[in-house]
Amino acid sequence: MDASNHRQWAEEEFGHARLGDVRRTARSVAMAAACAELPSGKVSKALRTDAARQGAYDFIESRAAHAAGLLESSQRACAVRARQFPYVLVPLDGTSLSLVDRRRVKDFGSVGSRGQGARGLKVVDAIGLAPDGTPLGLAAMEWWARGPKASKRHKLRNPKDRESKHWVDAVMSVTTMLDAEAPDTKAWFQVDREGDALPLLMALTESGHDFTVRSNGTRRLWDRCAYLKPHIARRPANGHVLVELPRTAQQPARPACMAVRFASVTLRLRNDWTKVDTCLAVQVVHVREYGSVAAGQKRVEWLLLTSRSVRTLAEAEAVVVAYSMRWRIEEFHKTWKSGVCDVESTQLRAKAHVITWATMLAAVAVRVERLKHLSREQPDSPASEALSAAEIRALILLKRKYKKRTEEIPDSMPTLADATLWLAQLGGYTGKSSGGPPGSITIGRGLEQLRSAAAIIELLEPAKAKAKKR
Repeated sequence: MDASNHRQWAEEEFGHARLGDVRRTARSVAMAAACAELPSGKVSKALRTDAARQGAYDFIESRAAHAAGLLESSQRACAVRARQFPYVLVPLDGTSLSLVDRRRVKDFGSVGSRGQGARGLKVVDAIGLAPDGTPLGLAAMEWWARGPKASKRHKLRNPKDRESKHWVDAVMSVTTMLDAEAPDTKAWFQVDREGDALPLLMALTESGHDFTVRSNGTRRLWDRCAYLKPHIARRPANGHVLVELPRTAQQPARPACMAVRFASVTLRLRNDWTKVDTCLAVQVVHVREYGSVAAGQKRVEWLLLTSRSVRTLAEAEAVVVAYSMRWRIEEFHKTWKSGVCDVESTQLRAKAHVITWATMLAAVAVRVERLKHLSREQPDSPASEALSAAEIRALILLKRKYKKRTEEIPDSMPTLADATLWLAQLGGYTGKSSGGPPGSITIGRGLEQLRSAAAIIELLEPAKAKAKKR
């Protein structure tokens, strides 16, 4: 991609990072620009020269903790981009990095099922999305390494000792930055069933911002001995909406016809630590897919708790559409962890070093997702908005080499959509397995081939110019 675009983005993202020394800030910008041009989980691959690699290792392995400064700078950049909108969608989710630690000597913790013995780090993170779903930037990251196996009576532990506190900290981190840098913009958090917990629901309610949380279906109503899901499911449908469901790991993207029910309810939330019940007034939106679905696909059903006003079918539909964009954080995780950025391949040996490097790559991954989104939503934009002249020339030559017999590849500037498709095809995309648009993994594979070809063209062009002068 265009080096000037990489540098400009890196300046916006990390140019104001407070790292204790302007030279560290300059180093972070240079590293981010290099990673944006050549994303990789390995420092030795992302940085091209020995001097750049050594500088990156010195930065990452410094005794000073740089992750907090990098994150704060990324959050601020995201908030600045959000100023133009009345609200931004903020998908909030938890995930883990599986890292190499075969001898179990690194200061990591267990991830996944403890019986499997996998090692790594846990993180709760959030990204900012424009109302139309365009990624804006990194909004929060809360890291920790899991300790020894928790007691089966973990619900009776002090909330300060539970992992749920990291979710609350992430909410506070997002709202604090938005309130400071974009006071006229509200966050609208989008959280899956893992977030249906008393500490997080109360933190979201008290934040002054909006939220939609998918309920796990076991909530009780305050004024009666009844559960929420049967109560809302018995009501007649308020109407029907058509929602475009995104592609997930389980099913391809598709339109879904949904029966919608909504109501105002007061929930009874039980605090297992204090034995005190708390009431929470929310709007509930229940949607269930009807009609036939393809073989092997599950009928979609969501029970959503929201602070947004839901008095009409249109308002209920807005809640459902906004929640459908929560999947963008899953796509970000894929790009960041095992896709283009491939952070899980890092060989760094200390938790603090991994967090610093992973934070920078997380910002790069959001940028990759933004460019991918724009290529789909603004397909007719010229490819020069993302690729350099040498890269465009190399892409045309590679496409001609591997094109179908019936294809004609002109010398004119390709569109962003065409360039993205060609890159994905270089990376092995056929469209037959998923039926959806290209993803970050195949695009990343294509970029690796493209950069090698573009580098050769950049070296040859000066030589050709000198030959013509002779």
